[in-house]
Amino acid sequence: MALYAYKAMNGDGRMVFGRIDAINTIDLEMRLKRLGLDFINGNPVAQGSSLFAAKVPRRELINFCFHLEQLTRAGVSIIEGLADLRDSMADPHFREVIASLVESIEGGQTLSQTMENYPRVFDGVFISLIHAGEDTGNLPEVLKNLTEMLKWQDELAAHTKKLIMYPAFLGTVVLSVTLFMMIYLVPKMTAFIKNMGQEIPPQTKLLMMTSDFFVNYWYVVIGLPIIVAVSIVLAVRADPRARYRFDGFKLSMPMIGDILRKIILSRFAGLFAMMYASGISVLDSIRATENAVGNVVIKQGLQKVGEMIGEGQSITEAFRNVGLFPPLVIRMLRVGENTGALDTALINVSYFYNRDVKESIERVQAMIEPAMTMIVGVILGWVMLAVLGPIYDVITKLKT
Repeated sequence: MALYAYKAMNGDGRMVFGRIDAINTIDLEMRLKRLGLDFINGNPVAQGSSLFAAKVPRRELINFCFHLEQLTRAGVSIIEGLADLRDSMADPHFREVIASLVESIEGGQTLSQTMENYPRVFDGVFISLIHAGEDTGNLPEVLKNLTEMLKWQDELAAHTKKLIMYPAFLGTVVLSVTLFMMIYLVPKMTAFIKNMGQEIPPQTKLLMMTSDFFVNYWYVVIGLPIIVAVSIVLAVRADPRARYRFDGFKLSMPMIGDILRKIILSRFAGLFAMMYASGISVLDSIRATENAVGNVVIKQGLQKVGEMIGEGQSITEAFRNVGLFPPLVIRMLRVGENTGALDTALINVSYFYNRDVKESIERVQAMIEPAMTMIVGVILGWVMLAVLGPIYDVITKLKT
C-alpha cells in the first residue's frame, strides 16, 4: 500500500483534505466513499506498508475498547461492531484504521492479526491481550480490562505531566523575575548608587557584576539552557549509552526520581497482572511489558528478571535479585506466587504504587511552592540589601 494525499468533498459540500493508505486510486475512492466522502483527486506521497504516521489519542482508544466490549458482550459480531464504530468514530485517522480492520477480518484474518499492521495505534501489549482473548474465547472481558488499563495509563500520564509541568512553570516564573530584575531594574538602581560617589560595599559590587553579566551576555543566559536541552535530546536519541545514563540520572534525582520509579513500576505491575490473568505466560508477559516501561534501566532489569526465570528461578527470587522492588512488594509477590494468585498480588502492587505516587506528587507540590517563594525572596532580599544599604548609609551620614 501507499500513503495518498487526497482531496474530497463531504456531505455538506465542503472540501476535505487528508492522508490515508490505499492500494491505488480506485481503492482510495472506495475507502473515501465508506467514510462518507466524494473523491476528487489524490496522489501518493510515500511508499510503505499499511501504517499510519499519526498516533491515535488514548481517549479514542478508551472509547474504542469500551464500545467494542459492550457490543461483543451483547452478542454482536466483531465485524458488525467494528463497522458501527467506524461509522461513529470522530477521528479520521482512527476511522480509516477501523475500516481497514473490517476489510482484513472479512478477508479471513483475526482481530489481533489485523492490529499488527498498525503498531503505532496498537502496541505489543494491546495485541497480545487481544490474541489471548481470542484464544480463550473471553474477548469481552479482555476489552473491559483494556479499557480500565488505558484509563489507568491516562491517569498515570496526567500524574507524570503534573509532576513535570508544575516545577517547570514555577521555575520559568522565577527565571523571568530574575531576568527582569538583573537586566532592567538593577541597572537603574546601581546607576543611582554610582552617582552618590561613596564607597560601594562588596554585596553591591557583586550585584553589579551579576547584573552586567546578564545585560551583556543575556543571549548566553537564555540560549545556553536551550542548547544544553537540545544536545541532551539528540545524544539520547543517537547513543544508547547516553540514553541509559540519562534514564539512570532521572531515577536518581532527589524526590522526583523516586516518584518516576514508582510510576514506571506501577505501570509494569498493572500490565503484567492483566496479561498474566488473561492466560499469557510469565515470560511472555515480562517480554511484552519491557518496551512499555519507557526507561532503559528498568527495561534491562526486566530483561534480567526474564533470564533468571528462564533459568529456573522463582519470580520472587528473580525480582529480589535484580532489586527493582522494595522488600514489602517482594513479600506481596511471594505470597501471590505461593498461593497461586500472582495476578491478584500484582494488582495489589500496582495499587500500592499508584496510591504512593499520588501522595508523593502531592507532597512534592506542597514543597515546591514555598521553595520557589523562598528563592524569589532570597533574590529580592539580596537586591534590596545591595541597593538600599548604600542609600541608607548616605542618609545616615547626612543626619549626622
